[in-house]
Amino acid sequence: MEERRRASWISGSILVRGDVVSTEDLVIDGQVQGTIDMGGHVLTIGPSASVVADLDAKEVTISGKVVGSVMGSARVELKATASVDGDVTSPKFVMEDGATLKGKVDTGKK
Repeated sequence: MEERRRASWISGSILVRGDVVSTEDLVIDGQVQGTIDMGGHVLTIGPSASVVADLDAKEVTISGKVVGSVMGSARVELKATASVDGDVTSPKFVMEDGATLKGKVDTGKK
């Protein structure tokens, strides 16, 4: 039997100002202004989300708008609808056609 991961959700009608710290996976479809620290968990920024924050998670998938630095300890993926204004740091980086990035990418590889 496959283990199902628990996840929290910030819906489209919610605005969070301040630090978000989660000990489980998180999906954001609303607005967040501050910082998001996920530790070893997965962060998903939905297509309708607007985030002005520095992000730190194991895996980050972005479909919406992010202004701030993005740190993925395992992987960062920008979907076709993603818009990121900030630097991305991760050992694995995927960017689909249509996504926009204004910043630098550091995969730690020389």
